Amino acid sequence: MSELGNLYVISAPSGTGKTTLVKSLVETLPGITVSISHTTRPKRPAEAHGVNYYFVSEDNFQKMIHHEDFLEYATVFNYHYGTSRRWVEETLARGEDVILEIEWQGCQQIQKIFPSCISIYILPPSVTDLFNRLTKRNQDHKDIIKQRLADVRETTHHIGEYDYVVINDDFSAALNDLTVIVQAGRLLQPRQIIKNAELLSQLETTELDEF
Repeated sequence: MSELGNLYVISAPSGTGKTTLVKSLVETLPGITVSISHTTRPKRPAEAHGVNYYFVSEDNFQKMIHHEDFLEYATVFNYHYGTSRRWVEETLARGEDVILEIEWQGCQQIQKIFPSCISIYILPPSVTDLFNRLTKRNQDHKDIIKQRLADVRETTHHIGEYDYVVINDDFSAALNDLTVIVQAGRLLQPRQIIKNAELLSQLETTELDEF
């Protein structure tokens, strides 16, 4: 039986620094990759198709739903986001860990399909800090920023549905926290049993008179 990868779900309010943290995690830790979501949201100037997201039309997104191409999908700020079922399943089957950067709605769907997934919620150190980050990145109109701040109140109600909580106050400390969580996940009993099947078989069948 081949080794299976772990599925990590990471959620956070917009502007918390989740994407930057995940990018650094993947760059520094081998054997883990990020699922690239499909979205109907317009592409921002610094984004690239197939790198940040797969940008698709509303019609194409609906067709993908009809064909059951998504492992999960959700609507956030009037735009749709979905995770490719086939890509995730094939990547996990190769023994590679997968990160899903999705909202709480998607996390709920994933937890039903993959009860063993490891979920992480990233929080900003304060509302003021979050407002400053959203303003400095200069991507959204003031009304959108207010909408995102208001959405934080809704999303934080679901924090109890996650296994871990990381505060992104100091970037290095937050990155270390994420790294520890991933490394601990690789030591969980089900994965260790698969990874060390030969060793366990040997220990279970060795006769004492062999020594």
